[in-house]
Amino acid sequence: MAEIQKLTELAKQVADVISGYSHVRVISHNDADGITSAAIICQALQRNNIQFHATIVSRLDESIIDMVNSTASEGDLVVFCDMGCGQSDLIEKVSFDVVIIDHHQPVGDSPAKIAINPHFVGIDGAIHLSASGTTYMVARQMDEGNVDLAGLAIAGAVGDKQLFESANLSILDEALGNNVISIKKGLKVGSGDVADVLEYTSEPYLDITGDRKKIDAFLDILNIHGEIGTMSADDLKKLTSAVALKLTKNASPEAVDAAIGDVYILDREAVPNSYDLVAILNTCGKMDKSGLALSLCMKDASVIDEARALSVDFQKSTVTNIKKAEGMLQQGKNMWYLNAHNMESTGIIASTVVRYIHPDQPFVAINEVEDIVKVSARGTRALIAAGLDLSYALREGAKAVGGSGGGHNIASGAAIPKGKSEEFISIVDDIIGEQLRTD
Repeated sequence: MAEIQKLTELAKQVADVISGYSHVRVISHNDADGITSAAIICQALQRNNIQFHATIVSRLDESIIDMVNSTASEGDLVVFCDMGCGQSDLIEKVSFDVVIIDHHQPVGDSPAKIAINPHFVGIDGAIHLSASGTTYMVARQMDEGNVDLAGLAIAGAVGDKQLFESANLSILDEALGNNVISIKKGLKVGSGDVADVLEYTSEPYLDITGDRKKIDAFLDILNIHGEIGTMSADDLKKLTSAVALKLTKNASPEAVDAAIGDVYILDREAVPNSYDLVAILNTCGKMDKSGLALSLCMKDASVIDEARALSVDFQKSTVTNIKKAEGMLQQGKNMWYLNAHNMESTGIIASTVVRYIHPDQPFVAINEVEDIVKVSARGTRALIAAGLDLSYALREGAKAVGGSGGGHNIASGAAIPKGKSEEFISIVDDIIGEQLRTD
C-alpha cells in the first residue's frame, strides 16, 4: 500500500530526529494502547543507549505541560505518545523540542518539531492503526531488531478494538513472520477457568455475565468445564457457538466479531494472552499503577502475580458497575446516555452499552468526579458509516460549555465544568442528530 510506504518514510524521519538526542522525556496515555506505546519507545531508546524518563497520564492538560516543563532538562526531547495531535494549543507551551506519535484525528497545525499520525497519509487511526502500531513503526526504523516489539503493537490495537486490516495487518504479518506472535481460534477472552472468565469479563458481555448460578447452569448444559487454554477443540467450538447465539439476540454485529475469532498469543511478552495483557494494562492505568504496567510490558515477569490480581478485582468491579449503570440509562433524541457521579469504568461501560445493549444509537457516559465532569462516548462501525463523528460532536459540545474534548469518530472523550452536563448532552444530542439525519 502506498499509504503504508508513506507512513514508513515518515517513521524514518521521526526515528532520525529521536536518535539525535541523548535524553528523552516520554509522556503517554494510561490505557492499553498508550502504555504499550510507551513501552515500545522506551525499549527502543534503551537499546539505542538513549536515557529516558517516562510518565503515564490520564489526559493531556495544562498541569501535564507544567509538569513536563518542570521535569525536563535543557537539550531534552519530549515525546508524546497516543496524544498531542488534537491539542496544538497545549503542545506549543512546551519549552523543549517535541515529537508527537499519535493516531487521533489531527486538529490544526502542529507546533511539534515532527509528528507522525496515520491520518496524515490517509490511514484511519480509529480502526486501522493504533498509537502503539505507529510507535512500533518508529521503533522499527530506529533498529530492525525492534521487530520483537510488534507483539506490544498488536496488544495496543486489541486494546483499542481495532481491525487487523491495512497498516495493522502489515504489522501482524511481520509479527507472524518473525515468530513474535502466534494465533489460535476461539473465544477472545483471557486465560483461566471458563466459569471465572465468564463471570468477571465484560468482553463479551452476556446475559449471564456476573451471575455465577446462570453461568454454571449454562456450562452444565454444554457439559464444559475447566481451563479455556487447555479446552479441547470440540468443547471450544461448542462454547463459541453458544456464546455467538447469545450475542446475536441483541449485540451489534461487530460485537460478535470482537468476541469470536483469532486470539493473538504474544510469544515474546511476559503475559502471552493479548486479552489478559490488555485487561491488566487498562486496570493498572485506571488504578494509578502505570509503573507496574510499564514494567510488565518491559518484560519484568516478577510483577505478573500482582498485576493479574489487580486486574481480576477490577474486572469484577467493572461488571458490577455495568449492571448498576444498566438501571440508570436514559435515551435522548439521537443517543443513549448515562449521568453518573463517581462511577468507575465509564469508558468500559460506554463500550459495553453500545456494543451489547443498545447498538442502535451512540452512547455517552457523563461522570461527575470531584470538580470535573468526565465524558466518554462510543459508537459502532455501522453508525460511523452512517455519518457519526463523536470526536467532532464532543469537541464542539465541550467547547460550547467551556470544556474540551476530542478523540476518534468512533470513541471520544471530554472534560466539562460542573453544572453543564444537561446543556452539554442537549448540544451533543443535536449534533449527532445532524450527523445521522437521513432525510
